Amino acid sequence: MTRRTSSCVLAVAAFVFTIPACTNWSSATVPPAITTIHVVARDWHTDVCIDTRDADTQLMRVAKGYDGSRFLCFGFGDRHYLLSRERGPLTLLSALLPGNDGVILVTILRDKPAAAFGADNAVQLDVDARGIERLRAFLNHAIQIDEQGAPVSLGDGPYPGGLYFGATARYYGFYTCNTWTADALREAGIPIQGPVLFAEGVMRQVRDMAAARHIAPQPPLAPDPSVPPVEAAPATP
Repeated sequence: MTRRTSSCVLAVAAFVFTIPACTNWSSATVPPAITTIHVVARDWHTDVCIDTRDADTQLMRVAKGYDGSRFLCFGFGDRHYLLSRERGPLTLLSALLPGNDGVILVTILRDKPAAAFGADNAVQLDVDARGIERLRAFLNHAIQIDEQGAPVSLGDGPYPGGLYFGATARYYGFYTCNTWTADALREAGIPIQGPVLFAEGVMRQVRDMAAARHIAPQPPLAPDPSVPPVEAAPATP
């Protein structure tokens, strides 16, 4: 998504601060991982991506007709701003006010998010069984459904493989696409800190977390009882 099509650029017009994270990721307790999720940055916008193998039947309905899809990426935005494609000052101002209908942009991928959006724009995180279950429930609840239980489609997205769906959440200046992404990550057990308005507020934290977990010290190997201990040689005078 380009900056012109990203609804999160709206927040920049009114807010010029973020709250930095203070968590020491290296000391955080890491639950046993069973799968991974991906966080993607696109200019001012962020998405959460899951493997289609971790999606349930309800969630896979958004990818109907896209056989062979491997990942589903979910992002949130202002419905009027994205669907009308109006970029005037009144549209920008109205999007900052409470009560705006939201939209979910689903991007359907046949390759990993890093291949689609660039390795520098994608961060992979481990999640445990409870985390992926809660994230799946969050994403299912995020999409409006009709009387038949089908997702409410709002048409094609801004590029191939992108689809718009009605969102249950409301968009406004203090609840942007990145605030929504932070909520999704918290449901997955990723402890995003503080109110988040901008993409950098999300990406800085997930990059720190991924780096800390990557370099986390490994527990020492248990001694092999079949191997006799080696005595230290005496010091040479």
